[in-house]
Amino acid sequence: MKILIAQLNPTIGAFEANMAKILAALDLAREQGADLVLFPELATTGYPPEDLLLLPDFLNAAAKCLDEVIANSANLTIIIGTIRLSIGGDKPLHNTAAVIENGKLLGFQDKTLLPTYDVFDERRYFAPGEKSQLWNLCGKKVGITICEDIWEPQDRQVGFDEHYHPVSQLALLGPQLLVNLSASPYSYEKKELRLHTLVRTAQRLKCTSILCNQIGGNDSLIFDGHSLVVDSSGHLRAQGNSFEEDAFLIDTEHLPPPKRFITGGAGELFDALVLGLRDYMGKSGFKTALIGLSGGIDSAVVACIAVCAVGAKNVIGITMPSRYSSESSVEDSLSLARNLQIECLTIPIEPPFQCLEQLLAPYFKGKAPDVTEENLQARTRGQILMAMSNKHGHLVLSTGNKSEMAMGYATLYGDMCGGLAVINDVSKLQVYELARWINRDQEVIPKSTLLKPPSAELAEGQKDSDSLPDYAILDAVLVAYIEKRVPPKIIAEKFEIPLSLVEDLVHRIHRNEYKRRQAPPGLRVTEKAFSIGRRFPIVQNFH
Repeated sequence: MKILIAQLNPTIGAFEANMAKILAALDLAREQGADLVLFPELATTGYPPEDLLLLPDFLNAAAKCLDEVIANSANLTIIIGTIRLSIGGDKPLHNTAAVIENGKLLGFQDKTLLPTYDVFDERRYFAPGEKSQLWNLCGKKVGITICEDIWEPQDRQVGFDEHYHPVSQLALLGPQLLVNLSASPYSYEKKELRLHTLVRTAQRLKCTSILCNQIGGNDSLIFDGHSLVVDSSGHLRAQGNSFEEDAFLIDTEHLPPPKRFITGGAGELFDALVLGLRDYMGKSGFKTALIGLSGGIDSAVVACIAVCAVGAKNVIGITMPSRYSSESSVEDSLSLARNLQIECLTIPIEPPFQCLEQLLAPYFKGKAPDVTEENLQARTRGQILMAMSNKHGHLVLSTGNKSEMAMGYATLYGDMCGGLAVINDVSKLQVYELARWINRDQEVIPKSTLLKPPSAELAEGQKDSDSLPDYAILDAVLVAYIEKRVPPKIIAEKFEIPLSLVEDLVHRIHRNEYKRRQAPPGLRVTEKAFSIGRRFPIVQNFH
């Protein structure tokens, strides 16, 4: 059987644009002599549509798309992810795969395992499928699964029936081919886990297994594509491109030779952030990005990502020096702009900062300067950035990293302002890794930016280390506590860090939840980002 695997980049709710991509893939399939065309999960609607699923007009539009796919299915068999109404289920809809053959709808295979952990909330909308079955397609017995259906249950409840698992059901039926329609979000090192999952499934079912994954950015989520074909022994035989649309043909009777699986490191993380930013801007209608350049490593890395995402001519930098800005920081900002060939404006904040000091002096009488004056500077910069955004339509990119956001080492309505936080799920150490990767062939980010001690430069001689522990210690605690949910005592023992310091960092993480709740949306690249996947109350007293 010749199968075209079409990993597409749908936009949520853009039915006309999504259909254009689907119909183009069908035309390509006919040109290449494919028997079957495989699309990702919810290819017609985009994933995740969230509460759009509660709107009748949205459901009607999805139904019309399915009708159009059926009408254009001559001489093809198609398996495509979509939605359908549930009859008698405890929720109104099914997340489903429509099975179509030569102008006829054969039926639906509903998703059985509906994730409700991390960024997923599918049980809010969907009823689970009740059983798995085999489909006789193009002379083969085909098992159809949707994303989570091949993964181990993430939150097993007491009494969970292993035989309810779709793979367990299919193992009793003996499929000759297994396909999986996925919208599996990217996170750092996720694709290795995804391959492992498909290999385990293929070996258990003793048949070739194919995973077709969505690509693209939708809000905070980034989908990396990287569709996979694994033979019955678990050997990788083919894979789609990462972070770009792809449609490739495989013949199940003549699979390509086994190939080596390649991991991406910092370059893969960079590509993920580029795709996330490009799609966030493109799908939202923004043409240009605006970045406050501080001379520090965070804004430098964000500027490099932006240039790769939308082009140098569409990125504007602003350096906003104050009385505390070092000459080297200003020069580093200008050097970076020259290296990237982006426009860079210089707008000093000293005049408005002085006005604010004078305005507030009577009300601050008798109180020494403190963080208040530091925040005034950050907020003045924020005012300038947002004014330029309002006037010219630029999208302001926030440049805070995950380590800073965890500690609340950022100013509300100041450096936290913006339309998208590009690296707020990237730790400080990872920011340095990205910078070194960017400079791998030539110096793009000035060397001095990488070497100087990090500083907000909001007070004389200020350094991050005045308020934060060494980033190697901080990031180790953050990864263990936030992403792995390791208790503080075990973190202290594992990394030989004083327990009092670990407990203080954990306390600061929770104390600053109110700040993160007011931050712009950020791109998710880890298993536990400060986003919809991590839900903690602002007011709470658990220690």
